[in-house]
Amino acid sequence: MERILVLEDDLALSAGLCFELDSAGYATVAAYNCAKARYLLEQETFSLALLDVNLPDGSGLDLCREIKARYPALPVIFLTANDLEQDVLAGFDLGAEDYVTKPFRIPILLRRMEVALRRRGTAPAPAAEVWDDGFLRLDFAALTAARGGETLTITPNEYKLLKALTDNAGNILTRQVLLERLWDSGGNFIDDHTLTVTMNRLRAKIEDEAHTYIKTVRGIGYVWTGGRP
Repeated sequence: MERILVLEDDLALSAGLCFELDSAGYATVAAYNCAKARYLLEQETFSLALLDVNLPDGSGLDLCREIKARYPALPVIFLTANDLEQDVLAGFDLGAEDYVTKPFRIPILLRRMEVALRRRGTAPAPAAEVWDDGFLRLDFAALTAARGGETLTITPNEYKLLKALTDNAGNILTRQVLLERLWDSGGNFIDDHTLTVTMNRLRAKIEDEAHTYIKTVRGIGYVWTGGRP
């Protein structure tokens, strides 16, 4: 699985972006400033870096220069509101593979990432279609679920929640990010109260005293604690 460094100081945007990329089969690691990004680059290996330009403790342009000096094979794509020609050219001059201005559409970003990774000789891993730990089995392709061998009745919105949570196992998904996923088939928005009710109903279906999968992070959102088989 390709690991993507996401350097973005807007917490809401970072959470949403990581959610979308994780759902597309990538494994994201978020940093909110240059210092944390430098630390992560020293400690871990990444397939691609997405960098904002204006950051609390420096410039993404300067960080790109450092990355290309120390990790020349690591592709860099800028994600920024800076759309001045001189900034775009500066990004390319520093060795960035692409320069995407905000606001942007996720499908376009994903395609540009694919191109950058293809040039590097890598490709994104597909998101898992089956989650199975021996007790709970979720088949997202067939839309079937079973707990302890017994078939469960899962609603479309519950499948959406399960898919999002299992694809991002161990990572907190904010309530806002999950709400953005819960538009019904008629395009009607699901409110915050409905999310709580749906999550509680889902837990009652998939969990028992010996098996818990979803943890509430009070005031923030939820995290799948069952691991990623």
